[in-house]
Amino acid sequence: MSTLLALDTATEACSVALLHNGKVTSHYEVIPRLHAQKLLPMIQQLLADAGTTLQAVDAIAFGRGPGAFTGVRIAIGVVQGLAFALDRPVLPVSNLAVLAQRAYREHGVSQVAAAIDARMDEVYWGCYRETAGEMRLVGNEAVLPPEVAALPADASGEWFGAGTGWGYAERIAVNLTGQDAGMLPHAEDLLTLARFAWARGEAIVADEAQPVYLRDKVATPKAR
Repeated sequence: MSTLLALDTATEACSVALLHNGKVTSHYEVIPRLHAQKLLPMIQQLLADAGTTLQAVDAIAFGRGPGAFTGVRIAIGVVQGLAFALDRPVLPVSNLAVLAQRAYREHGVSQVAAAIDARMDEVYWGCYRETAGEMRLVGNEAVLPPEVAALPADASGEWFGAGTGWGYAERIAVNLTGQDAGMLPHAEDLLTLARFAWARGEAIVADEAQPVYLRDKVATPKAR
């Protein structure tokens, strides 16, 4: 049975989760600006509590973004350092998908419009639908003004809004059956998605791990 480690620092929340001997354990804290100091000790404590070591880990999953620029970089830096040292593969997971998976776990909803506050009067946006316990992307993820956010063209039925982007709810022209604008990604749900990806053979080598900011201008200068 595989042992998988998952970690996320893309938002104000810092969380880690572990699958070991078929049991899932996790630790979650909302600690803005303390991720770099807290992440490794949280991983070490989680492993100790499970009675195992990093050497037992088969792959490491991480929140690849979208989210805070610095937070996403912290996760990738730690994951690459661990994965290189252990010679293990990694599993990048969308933070919008993690939000949708958490909404499914906590609220039992099968269609989720996930939104993260992207600052600069924009939201990171993605719509997800549950298939066999896994929240899967419908359409594309994007960064856009709240007024432009929309459900997929084929959308029907009930939709739930999850994530800090729903702080702009009055500007998003989408009808919801419920919402949780305080929801942040949780590594437990990241781990769930990573287990699906691992089973499909989607792990990659550590140096291929890349952040996904959606907002290209953050990472690349504008063409002259």
